[in-house]
Amino acid sequence: MESRHILGMRVDATSFDDAVARVLDWAGRGESRYICVATVHMVMEAYDDLAFRGLVNAADLVTPDGMPLVWGLRLLGARGHERVYGPELTPRVLAAAEAAGISVGFYGSTPGVLERLLERVRLTYPRLEIAYAESPPFRPLTPEEDEEVVRKINESGARVLFVGLGCPKQERWMADHRGRVQAVMLGVGAAFDFLAGTKPRAPRWMQNAGLEWLFRLITEPRRLWKRYLKHNPRFVLFFGLQLLGLRRFGPEPVAQKKEGRKVQ
Repeated sequence: MESRHILGMRVDATSFDDAVARVLDWAGRGESRYICVATVHMVMEAYDDLAFRGLVNAADLVTPDGMPLVWGLRLLGARGHERVYGPELTPRVLAAAEAAGISVGFYGSTPGVLERLLERVRLTYPRLEIAYAESPPFRPLTPEEDEEVVRKINESGARVLFVGLGCPKQERWMADHRGRVQAVMLGVGAAFDFLAGTKPRAPRWMQNAGLEWLFRLITEPRRLWKRYLKHNPRFVLFFGLQLLGLRRFGPEPVAQKKEGRKVQ
């Protein structure tokens, strides 16, 4: 599988069929893996934070969730890929898991959203085994609490775990739990809300035009305006420099600040 580095962060030239096949193969083998569903937000978090860049680049699969990353792969010469969008990847994996008899779990979001999500999943996939579901508190878990979460997930037998903690928290959680949680972990973020019906999805034409960020900004201005104001203009500028060969953005940082995490 081809991959490219966009501002130093790896993005794989994958497709829905390829991603689903990999998830089911790994889950069938009982392997501990994690998958990042990448957006411009994730690229810029990785650009700003060396440690975060490293854990995304170490993921077992990094799918191009946002259309700018699909276009970026194409401009960098990758072929045979498509947008692998978290809210669409999730139901495809659920359907495949139901057909294959592979149990799944959900970790993240709020209790209310998780309850509505489970209702819809059970209605749509009646033969799917949901072995585990938990909404963690909005605070760091103690080591003892974390061990209890790991124990419950592993004892449940879930082989695919959907993680909806939001970027970059969910990616850090998955990287920290690879080798501990015996499941394929998919960081699907807002997919929990979209599939539960608690947040609206952008119209297809806005998604295809790369304007989903604008739709989300309009629907959640207080929460998202700082993110988009900070990240989107810088992404356009820096990726333009990368394409023109005026600045190198490799897997390693160009310059590193004293604290050892932030990169320029």
